[in-house]
Amino acid sequence: MMKAWQSFMTPGDMQKMLAKSNGVWDEEVTTWMDPSKPAVKSMATCTNKMVMNGLYQESVHKGTMMGMPFEGHGTVGYDNAKKVFVSSWIDNMGSGIMNTEGAWDNASNSLVMKGKTTDPMSGKDVDVKEILKFPDDNHQTLEMYGAGPDGKEMKMMEIKFTRKK
Repeated sequence: MMKAWQSFMTPGDMQKMLAKSNGVWDEEVTTWMDPSKPAVKSMATCTNKMVMNGLYQESVHKGTMMGMPFEGHGTVGYDNAKKVFVSSWIDNMGSGIMNTEGAWDNASNSLVMKGKTTDPMSGKDVDVKEILKFPDDNHQTLEMYGAGPDGKEMKMMEIKFTRKK
Protein backbone atom coordinates (compact mmCIF):
# COMPACT_ATOMS: atom_id res chain seq x y z
CA MET A 1 0.00 0.00 0.00
CA MET A 2 2.79 2.45 0.88
CA LYS A 3 4.61 1.70 -2.39
CA ALA A 4 1.46 2.48 -4.41
CA TRP A 5 0.90 5.69 -2.47
CA GLN A 6 4.53 6.74 -2.96
CA SER A 7 4.22 6.17 -6.71
CA PHE A 8 0.95 8.11 -6.78
CA MET A 9 2.54 11.18 -5.15
CA THR A 10 5.89 11.24 -6.98
CA PRO A 11 6.32 13.40 -10.09
CA GLY A 12 7.44 11.42 -13.13
CA ASP A 13 8.06 11.87 -16.84
CA MET A 14 4.61 13.30 -17.58
CA GLN A 15 4.98 15.96 -14.90
CA LYS A 16 8.46 16.79 -16.27
CA MET A 17 6.87 17.21 -19.70
CA LEU A 18 4.32 19.66 -18.25
CA ALA A 19 7.12 21.60 -16.54
CA LYS A 20 8.65 22.38 -19.95
CA SER A 21 5.75 24.84 -20.39
CA ASN A 22 6.66 26.83 -17.27
CA GLY A 23 7.13 30.53 -17.90
CA VAL A 24 5.30 33.49 -19.39
CA TRP A 25 3.43 33.21 -22.69
CA ASP A 26 1.68 35.67 -25.02
CA GLU A 27 -1.74 34.49 -26.17
CA GLU A 28 -3.60 35.31 -29.37
CA VAL A 29 -7.19 34.27 -28.62
CA THR A 30 -9.82 33.67 -31.31
CA THR A 31 -13.39 32.97 -30.18
CA TRP A 32 -16.45 31.83 -32.14
CA MET A 33 -19.89 32.10 -30.52
CA ASP A 34 -21.67 31.08 -33.73
CA PRO A 35 -19.97 29.55 -36.79
CA SER A 36 -22.03 31.82 -39.08
CA LYS A 37 -20.64 34.98 -37.42
CA PRO A 38 -17.14 36.48 -37.51
CA ALA A 39 -14.62 35.41 -34.91
CA VAL A 40 -13.63 37.75 -32.07
CA LYS A 41 -9.92 38.21 -31.41
CA SER A 42 -8.18 39.31 -28.23
CA MET A 43 -4.77 39.17 -26.59
CA ALA A 44 -3.78 37.80 -23.20
CA THR A 45 -0.82 36.50 -21.24
CA CYS A 46 -0.36 33.24 -19.40
CA THR A 47 2.03 32.37 -16.58
CA ASN A 48 2.64 28.67 -15.91
CA LYS A 49 4.38 27.17 -12.89
CA MET A 50 4.58 23.76 -11.30
CA VAL A 51 3.04 23.49 -7.82
CA MET A 52 2.41 20.85 -5.16
CA ASN A 53 5.86 19.26 -5.27
CA GLY A 54 5.86 19.35 -9.08
CA LEU A 55 2.69 17.29 -9.49
CA TYR A 56 0.53 19.98 -11.13
CA GLN A 57 0.97 22.93 -13.42
CA GLU A 58 -0.92 26.05 -12.41
CA SER A 59 -1.74 28.54 -15.19
CA VAL A 60 -2.92 32.11 -14.69
CA HIS A 61 -4.33 33.86 -17.77
CA LYS A 62 -5.01 37.61 -17.94
CA GLY A 63 -6.34 39.73 -20.77
CA THR A 64 -9.61 40.97 -22.19
CA MET A 65 -12.59 39.09 -23.60
CA MET A 66 -15.68 40.65 -25.14
CA GLY A 67 -14.32 44.06 -24.13
CA MET A 68 -14.09 43.11 -20.45
CA PRO A 69 -11.15 42.23 -18.20
CA PHE A 70 -10.55 38.48 -18.21
CA GLU A 71 -8.79 36.23 -15.72
CA GLY A 72 -8.69 32.45 -15.79
CA HIS A 73 -6.94 29.84 -13.68
CA GLY A 74 -6.17 26.31 -14.81
CA THR A 75 -4.62 23.32 -13.11
CA VAL A 76 -3.27 20.40 -15.13
CA GLY A 77 -1.68 17.26 -13.80
CA TYR A 78 -1.01 13.67 -14.68
CA ASP A 79 -2.82 11.17 -12.49
CA ASN A 80 -0.14 8.52 -11.89
CA ALA A 81 -2.70 5.91 -10.85
CA LYS A 82 -5.30 6.40 -13.62
CA LYS A 83 -2.58 7.10 -16.24
CA VAL A 84 -4.43 10.12 -17.66
CA PHE A 85 -4.02 13.87 -17.62
CA VAL A 86 -6.56 15.74 -15.49
CA SER A 87 -7.49 19.41 -15.64
CA SER A 88 -9.74 21.98 -14.00
CA TRP A 89 -10.52 25.51 -15.20
CA ILE A 90 -12.19 28.55 -13.62
CA ASP A 91 -12.50 32.12 -14.85
CA ASN A 92 -14.30 35.36 -14.10
CA MET A 93 -16.70 34.87 -17.04
CA GLY A 94 -18.70 32.24 -15.16
CA SER A 95 -19.21 30.56 -11.82
CA GLY A 96 -18.78 26.93 -12.91
CA ILE A 97 -15.72 24.69 -12.96
CA MET A 98 -14.74 22.87 -16.15
CA ASN A 99 -13.16 19.45 -15.58
CA THR A 100 -11.48 17.43 -18.31
CA GLU A 101 -9.24 14.42 -18.62
CA GLY A 102 -7.44 12.76 -21.45
CA ALA A 103 -4.36 11.18 -22.93
CA TRP A 104 -1.15 12.20 -24.63
CA ASP A 105 -1.07 11.46 -28.38
CA ASN A 106 2.51 10.83 -29.53
CA ALA A 107 1.58 10.85 -33.22
CA SER A 108 0.33 14.47 -33.12
CA ASN A 109 2.46 15.65 -30.16
CA SER A 110 -0.72 16.80 -28.43
CA LEU A 111 -2.87 16.35 -25.37
CA VAL A 112 -6.52 15.51 -26.08
CA MET A 113 -8.87 16.22 -23.16
CA LYS A 114 -12.63 15.69 -22.87
CA GLY A 115 -14.99 16.68 -20.09
CA LYS A 116 -17.88 18.81 -18.96
CA THR A 117 -18.61 22.48 -18.46
CA THR A 118 -21.75 24.38 -17.55
CA ASP A 119 -23.98 25.84 -20.26
CA PRO A 120 -25.11 29.18 -18.77
CA MET A 121 -28.32 29.17 -20.88
CA SER A 122 -29.65 25.83 -19.63
CA GLY A 123 -27.70 25.44 -16.39
CA LYS A 124 -26.84 21.89 -17.48
CA ASP A 125 -23.49 20.22 -18.09
CA VAL A 126 -22.36 20.05 -21.71
CA ASP A 127 -19.53 18.19 -23.38
CA VAL A 128 -16.29 19.98 -24.12
CA LYS A 129 -13.11 18.87 -25.88
CA GLU A 130 -9.68 20.50 -25.83
CA ILE A 131 -6.67 19.71 -27.98
CA LEU A 132 -3.38 21.21 -26.81
CA LYS A 133 -0.70 20.95 -29.51
CA PHE A 134 3.04 21.32 -28.89
CA PRO A 135 4.76 22.01 -32.25
CA ASP A 136 7.97 23.11 -30.46
CA ASP A 137 9.18 24.33 -27.05
CA ASN A 138 8.19 27.95 -27.73
CA HIS A 139 4.76 27.56 -29.33
CA GLN A 140 1.52 25.85 -28.36
CA THR A 141 -2.01 25.89 -29.72
CA LEU A 142 -5.16 25.13 -27.75
CA GLU A 143 -8.36 24.32 -29.63
CA MET A 144 -11.61 24.10 -27.68
CA TYR A 145 -14.74 22.45 -29.05
CA GLY A 146 -18.30 22.40 -27.76
CA ALA A 147 -21.90 22.39 -28.93
CA GLY A 148 -22.83 25.18 -31.31
CA PRO A 149 -26.24 26.84 -31.70
CA ASP A 150 -27.44 23.82 -33.71
CA GLY A 151 -26.23 21.36 -31.06
CA LYS A 152 -23.41 20.04 -33.27
CA GLU A 153 -19.78 20.19 -32.20
CA MET A 154 -17.97 23.33 -33.33
CA LYS A 155 -14.63 24.98 -32.67
CA MET A 156 -15.35 27.61 -30.02
CA MET A 157 -11.89 28.91 -29.29
CA GLU A 158 -8.32 28.77 -30.47
CA ILE A 159 -5.41 30.15 -28.48
CA LYS A 160 -1.97 30.50 -30.04
CA PHE A 161 0.70 30.65 -27.36
CA THR A 162 4.17 32.12 -27.94
CA ARG A 163 6.76 31.87 -25.18
CA LYS A 164 7.70 35.28 -23.82
CA LYS A 165 10.25 34.08 -21.25
